[in-house]
Amino acid sequence: MEIRIGIQHSPREIVIESAEKHDALLERLSAAVAEGAPVTLVDDKGRTVLIPGAKVAYAEVSTEEPRRVGFLG
Repeated sequence: MEIRIGIQHSPREIVIESAEKHDALLERLSAAVAEGAPVTLVDDKGRTVLIPGAKVAYAEVSTEEPRRVGFLG
């Protein structure tokens, strides 16, 4: 799933592709924002990103549904 995180006072957002479960990820992000603590995310390629919970402006987590390809007719 794709995760987009906006950081306060930063013009760019962080975009990560992760295999982590949707609910577990939302719990971790919510706790980090509430406590102002950093949260560590690992993407599909094994890269680690440390995000300051106190500076998160927004987080957008995509659904776990596969993308549809083709035309509706």
